[in-house]
Amino acid sequence: MSWQEFITVNPGVRSGKPCIVGTRITVSDVLDYLAGGMSEAQIVVDFPQLKPEHVKAVLAFAAERERRLSVSPAA
Repeated sequence: MSWQEFITVNPGVRSGKPCIVGTRITVSDVLDYLAGGMSEAQIVVDFPQLKPEHVKAVLAFAAERERRLSVSPAA
């Protein structure tokens, strides 16, 4: 699975924040729900437009972003 299939950035949607394709639900929204203790299953029930693969894509997106941020600049 590639997160690029499920996450998009559109300047006209949610101020250009990364969102789940076809929704206005941001990556940070989903991460906040997970951090707050919601399970993937609970998120999918509360937001029927989302599927488990959307939640997995959010996690993959966040992991990739973290890897990029934690790379030390060349000396």
